[in-house]
Amino acid sequence: MTPSELKEFLDEKVDLYNRPDFIDSDPIQIPHQFTVKEDIEIAGFLAATLAWGNRKMIIKSGQKLMNLMGDAPYDYVMNHSETDLERLDGFVHRTFNAADAQTFIKALQNIYTNHGGMEAVFSQNISENRLPKSIHHFRKIFFEIEHQTRTQKHVSDPMKNSAAKRINMFLRWMVRNDGRGVDLGIWKKISPAQLSCPLDVHSGNIARKIGLLTRKQNDAAALEELDLSLRKLDKNDPVKYDFALFGLGVFEGF
Repeated sequence: MTPSELKEFLDEKVDLYNRPDFIDSDPIQIPHQFTVKEDIEIAGFLAATLAWGNRKMIIKSGQKLMNLMGDAPYDYVMNHSETDLERLDGFVHRTFNAADAQTFIKALQNIYTNHGGMEAVFSQNISENRLPKSIHHFRKIFFEIEHQTRTQKHVSDPMKNSAAKRINMFLRWMVRNDGRGVDLGIWKKISPAQLSCPLDVHSGNIARKIGLLTRKQNDAAALEELDLSLRKLDKNDPVKYDFALFGLGVFEGF
């Protein structure tokens, strides 16, 4: 395909999958249950953190976590007691366990109490119109509270060559507001032009098949290459093509 043909093909796939009925089979349905900004942020961050493995199990685990928090995530984060945290005992999603969940609640409370909230933290340290250093900064703030070393693996660091797929997916949810009803678009301090595509096995394989990516590993270097390719297609909203890459890989087996 020529560059213009590729863009036309991918734009058609974006239009096909970037629709409200996409929500029913995606973890984004977890934050979509809420209307208050802080509830949406916390539900979205926790759902994205759990987003690896079978999608039905991700959604089930995300919903269970919301239920354990009384379906009021911001209130739970800000006002929990030790007894409230004990509700999380026994929660597990793959390698993310109750101790990790309890640390996440305390870390989020610290961010809202002492750092102005999640949007404020993520909108700092934006470098060269991209967010890897911002994500690294968020991670540093997130783990400034007392925590087990094992929990650190659940928040990726682009400065350590991670593609940070789950955080980039969370940021897509929070930042993009294209009126299509899928992404929530509640943050205003970060531009969609600054986002990176959530790079995983599906999107990486499709990107390689259609010539957007040559690097074999799904790491930070691959993400930078993919970002450059997607910005050539749409510099203002490059990560809309996540819908195309994901749809081609998961729904079409392209």
